Amino acid sequence: MDNQNSECPKCGNNNTLKGVQYNQGNIFPEGRSIFNMGSEILHVFCSDCGYIKESYVKSPEKFIK
Repeated sequence: MDNQNSECPKCGNNNTLKGVQYNQGNIFPEGRSIFNMGSEILHVFCSDCGYIKESYVKSPEKFIK
């Protein structure tokens, strides 16, 4: 997450917040059972306008066969 302190391309703010997308927002391995619970998606976003600057999968190891 090296973009945390960079300027927001939408509003120019330099402050960010972090959030976790749970439940219906989880990501699941393609072609595999959804019962493995997938992984949360983590977001880094602008504290002023909400622009999502970075997103990534919290548990990428769940996608390795």
